Amino acid sequence: MKTSFENINISFKLDGISIDLLNIISERFTRTIPAHSHGSSCYEIHYIPYGFGRLIANGKSYNITPNTLYVTGPHIEHAQFPDSSNPMFEYCVYLRFQKLPQGKKLSPLVKFFTATDFWFGKDSQDIDSTMKQIFSELESKYIGYQTQVEALLIALLIKLVRNYKQYKLTNEQTGSNTPFDNKARVIEDYFLYESDSLSLTTLSERLSLSTRQTERLLREYYNKSFQEKKAEARMSAAAILLENNNLSISKIAETLGFSSPEHFSTSFRKYYGTSPSEFRKNPDTH
Repeated sequence: MKTSFENINISFKLDGISIDLLNIISERFTRTIPAHSHGSSCYEIHYIPYGFGRLIANGKSYNITPNTLYVTGPHIEHAQFPDSSNPMFEYCVYLRFQKLPQGKKLSPLVKFFTATDFWFGKDSQDIDSTMKQIFSELESKYIGYQTQVEALLIALLIKLVRNYKQYKLTNEQTGSNTPFDNKARVIEDYFLYESDSLSLTTLSERLSLSTRQTERLLREYYNKSFQEKKAEARMSAAAILLENNNLSISKIAETLGFSSPEHFSTSFRKYYGTSPSEFRKNPDTH
């Protein structure tokens, strides 16, 4: 059963930033949600109180179990696959932040939320009760329900950030520096969307850094070298492409920029410990 509230015309403010509620849905999934992403300043909040499934996001696979919480922000490509024997039930809230004011010091709440484009984990803040309250208000439409929903959405965002950051803020943490800057976004987008043609020189040019500085930055952000990040991006993309049985191993190798199917198979086996063909036969074992 699916419950959806569209065109509900609810907007609210968080620390002076306007936020629009674009859509809110509750559904027990019996269908696969194909890979998709959201535009700039858009965030989708997913909470699964019960049931099972799998998420593919940023080229990685995540097992969805009861009490799973995850957020997919701007340009994060993701797909969902329900477990056929016990499909997941999901609450999904789709929000759009209005343009953040230039030069204004953001509060820790807004800063942490907008700086986190993707988060996956278990809820520790009783989000289940907040979701139930939001849907109850939208279904009943008693006097003042819109104001109540706005307050509950603010509470939801606070709970989300407390899942991200489960500690008290210090004076240093309430400063103006954000956890991720523009260079991090360039790096993430490059490895996510251009896995077929990754080059340290190209990435360095986009960052306006030398290759040595870029390597140092990758170590600082991810504790990985460029080659390690490159292998991770290509192999994550390979795992998704192998789910499409209409694509041959040779075509996947070509799509990912390998010189030959043999080179692809060797690299894949080194990374996953199995051949692409065996991986395709038994994807749930990896």
